[in-house]
Amino acid sequence: MANQTKEKTTQGQNDFKQAAVAYFKSVKLEWGKITWPGKQQVIVETIYVIVITAIFTIGVLAVDTIFNALFKGLGLIH
Repeated sequence: MANQTKEKTTQGQNDFKQAAVAYFKSVKLEWGKITWPGKQQVIVETIYVIVITAIFTIGVLAVDTIFNALFKGLGLIH
């Protein structure tokens, strides 16, 4: 009985090791297929993200300011 448990544990460890090795081999294979963007593309897209974030931030600030003034005018907040 003890030998069967030991065999199952060893078999489970071997299965895990084989699965882990297969996984990392597939990761290495997929890693080679990646095409990285060029420096110019990264710079341009970073600028886009910064500009769009600034526009949305200004928009939220404007809406917040309008509602704050509106609520103060109605006497709902002090």
